[in-house]
Amino acid sequence: MLLDTFERKHDYLRISLIDNCNFRCTYCMPNEEISFLPHAQLMQVDEIVEIAKSFVSLGVTKIRLTGGEPLVRKEFAQICEKLSSLPVELTLTTNGVLVHKHIETFRTAGIRSINVSIDTLQKEKFLQISKRDAFDQVWKNILSLVEHQFSVKLNVVVMKGINDDEVIDFVRLSEQLPIHIRFIEFMPFDKNAWHKDKVIRSNDLIEQLEQHFSFIKLKDEKHATAKKYKLLQGLGSFAFITTMSQIFCSECNRMRLTADGKMKNCLFGKDELDLLQAYRKGEDITDIIKQSVLAKHEKMGGQFKEISTETDASMIINRSMIKIGG
Repeated sequence: MLLDTFERKHDYLRISLIDNCNFRCTYCMPNEEISFLPHAQLMQVDEIVEIAKSFVSLGVTKIRLTGGEPLVRKEFAQICEKLSSLPVELTLTTNGVLVHKHIETFRTAGIRSINVSIDTLQKEKFLQISKRDAFDQVWKNILSLVEHQFSVKLNVVVMKGINDDEVIDFVRLSEQLPIHIRFIEFMPFDKNAWHKDKVIRSNDLIEQLEQHFSFIKLKDEKHATAKKYKLLQGLGSFAFITTMSQIFCSECNRMRLTADGKMKNCLFGKDELDLLQAYRKGEDITDIIKQSVLAKHEKMGGQFKEISTETDASMIINRSMIKIGG
């Protein structure tokens, strides 16, 4: 069991398969000129599996595959097949554009829950945000996942003046379809054009929704980052990830593994330990994993007591989101 000094049990690992993406969302990566790791510097397929086994031996019960865009990784199906042999819940976060090529991969690997990142339901705005004309394909794939009875969550980063006018439209989706909408407060990362004036607090969104809908609060699972609600007649649900306005560090059970094999014990932490190089040298990485967890700060990676709209983003020492893994 992996316990930190604050008695938090860590049993959830997020593995970034690649630091590349076929979208260019401004809040995720700095710009079009960003450089990506050569393949040799990425964790190779067997390295991903063996490192994951070390985490499982220490009590990990859930693994989420992220990126970049994980489906861009050419060995994605092979990685899923091998990880599916581990006694874990295997899940995935994707931008959705390549999902149609991997439905059978998901099924074979036992992946039943998929998060799709989509920040608008408007085709022109989708192009503006992602720099890619791919809305029709992404939406078709979302409907296909629903049709194939996957549990589908839509991750929506809400940004003032960009997509905050669509919150009502997203919630209406949860009435019509068995889809779970998750509104995410805009967070600062390296060179992602974050500004406090773009942040909308979840409580403000709830007040806005109360003027249009009747809904109830659902019970949140242990370690949940999302505060869940449901329309009275809704087939799905909606939720708020309140990283900026109401931190949830006291319940954190997450660890992250970057595409180049660095372990991060906090999304906002600057500290990283190199598991991949240690593994390639034949060292026992379980001791390094334990060391990373024990070094975890109480809140916000030790860089802030809390993070808010008053935070100076230039003072954050961290990677860009695409380099961390979603």
